[in-house]
Amino acid sequence: MDPTRAFVKSVKRVVVKVGTSVVTRNDGRLALGRLGALCEQLKELIDKDYEVILVTSGAVGLGRQRLRYRRLVNSSFSDLQNPQGGFDGKACAAVGQSSLMALYDTMFSQLDVTSSQLLVNDVFFRDAAFRKQLSDTVSSLLDLRVIPIFNENDAISTRKAPCEDSAGIFWDNDSLAGLLAVELKADLLVLLSDVEGLYSGPPCHPKSKLIHTYVQEKHETEIRFGEKSRYGRGGMTAKVNAAVCAAFAGTPVIITSGFATDSIKRVLRGERIGTVFHKDAHLWTSIKEVSAHEMAVAARDSSRRLQALNSEERSKILLAIADALENNENIIRLENGADVADAEEIGYEKPLISPLTLTPEKISSLVKSVRMLADVEEPIGQILKRTELADKLVLEKISCPLGVLLVIFESRPDVLVQMAALAIRSGNGLLLKGGKEAKRSNTILHKVITSAIPDTVGDTLIGLVTSREDIPDLLKANLLVPRGNNKLVSQIKDGTKIPVLGHADGICHVYVDKSANMDMAKQIISDAKTDYPAACNAMETLLVHVDLSRNGGLHELVSELRRQGVQLYGGPRASSSLNIAETHSYHTKYSSLACTVEIVDDVFAAIDHIHQHGSAHTECIVAEDYEVAEAFLSQVDSAAVFHNASTRFCDGARFGFGTEVGISTSRIHARGPVGVEGLLTNRCP
Repeated sequence: MDPTRAFVKSVKRVVVKVGTSVVTRNDGRLALGRLGALCEQLKELIDKDYEVILVTSGAVGLGRQRLRYRRLVNSSFSDLQNPQGGFDGKACAAVGQSSLMALYDTMFSQLDVTSSQLLVNDVFFRDAAFRKQLSDTVSSLLDLRVIPIFNENDAISTRKAPCEDSAGIFWDNDSLAGLLAVELKADLLVLLSDVEGLYSGPPCHPKSKLIHTYVQEKHETEIRFGEKSRYGRGGMTAKVNAAVCAAFAGTPVIITSGFATDSIKRVLRGERIGTVFHKDAHLWTSIKEVSAHEMAVAARDSSRRLQALNSEERSKILLAIADALENNENIIRLENGADVADAEEIGYEKPLISPLTLTPEKISSLVKSVRMLADVEEPIGQILKRTELADKLVLEKISCPLGVLLVIFESRPDVLVQMAALAIRSGNGLLLKGGKEAKRSNTILHKVITSAIPDTVGDTLIGLVTSREDIPDLLKANLLVPRGNNKLVSQIKDGTKIPVLGHADGICHVYVDKSANMDMAKQIISDAKTDYPAACNAMETLLVHVDLSRNGGLHELVSELRRQGVQLYGGPRASSSLNIAETHSYHTKYSSLACTVEIVDDVFAAIDHIHQHGSAHTECIVAEDYEVAEAFLSQVDSAAVFHNASTRFCDGARFGFGTEVGISTSRIHARGPVGVEGLLTNRCP
């Protein structure tokens, strides 16, 4: 949960206001899909014991549509030749109110929810008795699990101009929603709009930024509003005014998109969507909005102070971070447990839950890797090349930090620790953008780590980016390291011009030759597949020499995998021989207890298969025939190729790096498991 949305945990009564731009399509007709999604969300809230009050616009638009149709069917040909004037707005409201309510009633009835209609006018609220009766009626309806649906009774309103006063008189449905939220003592008001929230300028403007937290002192004079709603009277100006009034009266408000099918549920899960208005927002100094550029500049400045320290001083920082991680293990696991619980509630599958989970063993391993990195030989200032150009003229090339690294990763909070430690050891600044699934975990890990960085360097050395909107601005760092699935890495590679270090897929192969020691082969394939099935270096395809399908060797291997609970899919030959389902693609990253099995004629067929279907990550041959093994090792074009060793061995920690940046399948700069040296460049001093 985002820290600025922690208040949603105590929400019981919520007012939801849906605007005309959400209720209607561009052609003025009702947006039935959006209305259906809204009703389904409200149904889910009621099932979770929330008290829901709905304020809806759209009656005038719906009435105008129906009257237009009625005029059309009753018009003669001559009438159609002479355009007629528009419709009276109050007549449209009178026709539309019953139609809109009938639509809501039909939709809610399908979901076994009862709704009720309450039409009000601004003058009613001058009467204290009315206000009390309104509160009593709504409380009774909510006790009966009935949704009260409010709308201004435009059909009989006598108001001709905007009107606001201290009595809380409203002018439109936005201000009505704000007034009701305060009057009915709601815990939260959600204003659904046709944009993601409040922007610093017109949403269509490329330089406009989404404002996640509205601070009146800061934003009141900075925001430029665009055009108002297409059909309603409000627009964003009206929403902001209503939100400010309600928030300062004690009811938090969030403006977010009504076009998304799950926006209300996401708001109540505490996700950082839309714009929040809160009376204490100005006190939330921790959420001070810093631009991506400012964050990168601060990281660069801190990295230069870090580089000024000697090797021992930087090692002490790493040891302090390791101690901080150990001392704060309980709170780290508590926050991580909340992330895992949310992911399970949403329905994430086990292969996605596993990398998200910080077990005691995983935290212990992270602490050990940070301490190991503290003992690594000083990487900065190493003489890479020394050339005497002339007498007493010597040219040296030495290693130096890259500058600022940007790491974008998914639901793997351990990446944050690994990259922070590597950045500090290599003298680099670091910007991190983690997946929303690990938001709590990333936040607490970032807080623990930066608290161990001395003031002489500054905690801005490591910045945690929380907004997706900042990513385009961040694609200007010195090196980008994506850690995630194929889609994420590919999108990042396509979207930036800066160097990208990483791999898109981990389609790793184990080839078992006819000369293999079968006991060793069973141990290797078991470790490669079952030790950590979601890892990028886990075996996804088992290739077996054809002779083993004839002498029982293949069945031994398959039986071992099945004993470990591995689901098997076959290529054309293996599926026929083993009577298993045929794989839909050899290029499949299962990330679970599943793998592909195929039979090949010899080592050269295995090599061809790997080159055609692999991802150039990690491959292994199990063989006792030295010549066959040498052919495999010399001809397979992957970042790591092993003989009689599990693919899981392709790891920075096992290579003695302490920890790793990632496993690169690139052929320039760094390849294979990348440690500190992959975060360095060189210069001539």
